[in-house]
Amino acid sequence: MAKSANQKLKLLHILKLLYQNSDEDHPLTMAQIIDSLKTAGIDAERKSIYDDFEALRLFGIDIESVRTSTTAYYIASRTFELPELKLLIDIVQTSKFITKKKSFELIKKIESLTSIYEAQSLRRQVYVTNRIKTINESIYYNVDILHDAISHNHQISFQYFEYTISKERHLKKNGERYIVSPFALNWDDENYYLIGYDAEAAEIRHYRVDKMLGIEEIENCREGEDQFSQMDMAVYACKTFAMFTGNEKNVTIEFANSMVGPVIDRFGKDIMIIKSDQDHFTVTVNVAVSPQFFAWLFAFADKARVIAPMEVVKLMKEHLGAVNNIYKESK
Repeated sequence: MAKSANQKLKLLHILKLLYQNSDEDHPLTMAQIIDSLKTAGIDAERKSIYDDFEALRLFGIDIESVRTSTTAYYIASRTFELPELKLLIDIVQTSKFITKKKSFELIKKIESLTSIYEAQSLRRQVYVTNRIKTINESIYYNVDILHDAISHNHQISFQYFEYTISKERHLKKNGERYIVSPFALNWDDENYYLIGYDAEAAEIRHYRVDKMLGIEEIENCREGEDQFSQMDMAVYACKTFAMFTGNEKNVTIEFANSMVGPVIDRFGKDIMIIKSDQDHFTVTVNVAVSPQFFAWLFAFADKARVIAPMEVVKLMKEHLGAVNNIYKESK
């Protein structure tokens, strides 16, 4: 009885064997396939396996053969190519919001999408252990809840926390639950953010997903559709720095010519660049003026300076002065 049941699964065993144990550099001979099937309790003749190959090809499986001392077979094309799998693993291992445990679980699943031989080349590039990772294991599932709420057009409720200097969680608003209409998830500065409408504040706000606790989907329909529909997510990402908001201003900045690359990386190729002299150019951008914006500019040292409006120039000077005062008394 068991043998008969196994015999009915012959086609699936062949497919699994080819997916896991074959690739262009490691084709399987007919003898290897027959031996593997025998180990699974399945007796098979060459002719029946040829028929199975043809059935799999008709189903869309790309089985190729190669001739050396004998004919061997392998899966020639898969859903994901090896460079694509490497890219997915890079994203998983560098994402702070995915815990170390979950990173290893995901990488193991990604490895299963190719042959055991190519999986070894993927494994050699995995460096998760010493990377800074979130300690909030639930974030992986929180993202799923948020996507569901967005697709169902529902609001969510959650608690929001910040860390104290003793590394303990402190609930904001004295633990009162936030009620938010979720509209989008945004990846910025290695963190996931929820973009949603806060009806109480009557504005679009964003929240770090790894700092959200007890997320629940509630059946109230979302609010703020009009406000969100007028929002350009690409523009929003460009004008906010590390997702810190501030008063939005049109700011003119002068850069050394050598800084054109970072400027385009930040604001896109459509940014208007105006030559100011032989060595400098200016751009005018709408940004959320915040300490993080000033910190971004400070990274360019003497190769960038705000030139308008004067109120932002003054704020930049005050920011630099405050930093300078910290070190003024140092010896």
